[in-house]
Amino acid sequence: MGEFDLIARFFTRPPRPGGPTLLGVGDDCALIQPSPGTALAISSDMLVEGRHFLSTVAPERLGHKALAVNLSDLAACGATPVAFTLALALPRADAQWLEPFSRGLLALADAHGCELIGGDTTQGPLNLCITVFGEVPLQGGRSQALLRSGAQVGDDLYVSGQLGDARLALEVFRGQLSVPADVFEAARARMETPSPRVALGQALRGVASAAADVSDGLIGDLGHILRRSGVGACIDTDAALGLIAARHALDEDQALGFVLAGGDDYELVFTAPTNARDAVHAASVHSQTPVTRIGRIEAEPGLRLRDAQGRLLQRQDQAFDHFK
Repeated sequence: MGEFDLIARFFTRPPRPGGPTLLGVGDDCALIQPSPGTALAISSDMLVEGRHFLSTVAPERLGHKALAVNLSDLAACGATPVAFTLALALPRADAQWLEPFSRGLLALADAHGCELIGGDTTQGPLNLCITVFGEVPLQGGRSQALLRSGAQVGDDLYVSGQLGDARLALEVFRGQLSVPADVFEAARARMETPSPRVALGQALRGVASAAADVSDGLIGDLGHILRRSGVGACIDTDAALGLIAARHALDEDQALGFVLAGGDDYELVFTAPTNARDAVHAASVHSQTPVTRIGRIEAEPGLRLRDAQGRLLQRQDQAFDHFK
């Protein structure tokens, strides 16, 4: 099977009637037409075997995750998914691998109305690079996108869903941790098939003051908000510990470490004024996504951790860095 046979068989579908894609797979460029009154939101993510995923992951789950991590970036900006491109390096053109991979990829794409409009394929070590395109409304000529730079002193600090489960699964795979089989399988599903919080991001437009997706660990991705906004924050570690589903299977120190710096979570961390608590709750209900208030934004730069007794904790947790 050659390159163009591969593309035609597994990744070519006609543009959706009435959608934004004017021209999809098959030409040197795709053509998309943004909806009137919107700006394009664009993000790219690369997944490399051995660095971002294990060789044992099922190809259908890998297809899902490859797109999910990109949709998570759109969610953090409050964008509506429109289209994506796929650059795929493969050791060989293996139909038995490509069929479930494309099935998982395109099933998530269809669930979010996000069309595959082009990309590239080549032979090489397994490497997946996706670029997503989304839309955010314009109002008075200004984008309504959620940004990292809007957090204000006194804002509440929130996280969606759960954190730490993916790290738990990774440590089990590494042989560094042993947990009951049902705990591992639940954590493994969170690691391999994350749920991008697209609906929540859209519901938070005009409510949240700043947002980011949690991909490299809470403290690292929250740190981006703090630096861009010129503020600091305090996290209530007791509230944060409630974010990991498998807390009962871990000691408290380990569980907190997984929540703060586990990575691979693809949840949203965001801030909102205290008078927006009802609006945040409504966004959570509307998007069917749980959110937890875990702290507050402060004037003093940096990140502080306080336990249930109000004591400052000293920890050395570090977020994921691709070059460390």
